[in-house]
Amino acid sequence: MASPEARTPQPGDDADRTTVVETVDEEELYGPSEELLENINAALSASDIPLVEALIEPLHPADVADLIEHLEPDQRKLFLDITRHALEPETISHLDESLRDEVVDQMAPSELAEMVSELDTDDAVDILEDLDEDTKQQVLDAVPVEDRAFLEQGLTFPEDSAGRLMQRELVSIASHWTVGETVDYLRTAEDLPDDFYDLFVVDPAHKPIGSIPLSRAMRSERATKLTEIMDEELRLVPADTDQEAVAYLFRQYGLVSAPVVDSDGRLIGVVTVDDVVRVIDEEAEEDLLNIVGVSDTDFHAPAYKTAFLRVRWLVVTLINTLVASFVISRFEDTIGHYPALAVLMPITAAMGGNAGVQVITVTVRALATKEITPSSNVMRLIGKELAVGFMNAIVFAVILGTLGGLWFGHLGLGVVLGGAMIFNMVWAGFAGTVIPLAMDKLGFDPATGAGPFLTTTTDCLGFFAFLGLATLFLT
Repeated sequence: MASPEARTPQPGDDADRTTVVETVDEEELYGPSEELLENINAALSASDIPLVEALIEPLHPADVADLIEHLEPDQRKLFLDITRHALEPETISHLDESLRDEVVDQMAPSELAEMVSELDTDDAVDILEDLDEDTKQQVLDAVPVEDRAFLEQGLTFPEDSAGRLMQRELVSIASHWTVGETVDYLRTAEDLPDDFYDLFVVDPAHKPIGSIPLSRAMRSERATKLTEIMDEELRLVPADTDQEAVAYLFRQYGLVSAPVVDSDGRLIGVVTVDDVVRVIDEEAEEDLLNIVGVSDTDFHAPAYKTAFLRVRWLVVTLINTLVASFVISRFEDTIGHYPALAVLMPITAAMGGNAGVQVITVTVRALATKEITPSSNVMRLIGKELAVGFMNAIVFAVILGTLGGLWFGHLGLGVVLGGAMIFNMVWAGFAGTVIPLAMDKLGFDPATGAGPFLTTTTDCLGFFAFLGLATLFLT
């Protein structure tokens, strides 16, 4: 789809002049183009350093990071060797975590110290937390003293907490100031962040008592006191708050930024919406990948590392398969009398498993977004999924039962298949909600463990129901 970009008419334009409209291909809106990738690869192959630098010079740091991720490993190493001195520090923070580690490993502590000194504290802490202790200390020792204290304090907060997510660069204003004093301060202060959205009003103990959107401050009269125009309803975020809770706070109340406070309630940082967007993306991706046992580092990780990361899930699957095989072995005589059972029995397990994964995905996402509350809608959710499972089960029981009966010319076989289908799909609807809810209640990550538990139950119960009904009614 093309996106029109019209030039705004200017005074003096002829009335009959046609407005110039440029169409931009959707693929050109963001990220490196295919043409750019080809030119970079060609320049790298020719070791044309000036051309490589010229090609990346106009790019946004995020686009340079995408470019690095698209390169083959050998080309990537050559690219980094050539351009490391010209890369903006922000580029490193945009890289996929596994590739960022690869780039950082090639840098000396002095280079890393120079890089983190130019980054916002949240991005700097994100890079430092993955370093080994010796390298981390060497980097911190090389960082200017005024930045080192902030970084060291940031590293003391729990991983994936607001303390790690926040940036220390913010604008705090004394509560007795006027708009005019604030504007003068903003114009003359040299240590302000490059970008900020809200001004935080603090009392003498440096505890936040209100916030003022920058746009409101700029529209107010100079003599206006800040306390007259500030929002007193603040959403204060304790530094040890989990980042998922922070993301929910932003989503729930449409925040652009939120103040972070220490255990004494003093203002120590701010979380901004750009970081929250990243958290929401990471958490959603993590939940999705964990359901199928895939790590978020799979794509860029070496083959041996990917194999190791995935083998844990496959071991769980192997155990599930062995248990299901044991259930089947209990019905060898029945299968011997009716070989058609061996052909049809995977259907009930597969349909139950697929239906259950749908329910688990919805339930895990609802838990992450706090749409499920134990006191109000848990029973309603379970009841709904049971009803959905039953309705879907009836449809597929009729379809597959009829096909099975006609295929093997045995009406009873079709009835058994339909009955087993109803049982297993209803169970999948129940288990797909209850298992994630129970795991969450016990303090486990439902995205990681719910899938294997569900698959084991739907496979085993599916085989047991189908072969058990066949044993009861066909033999």
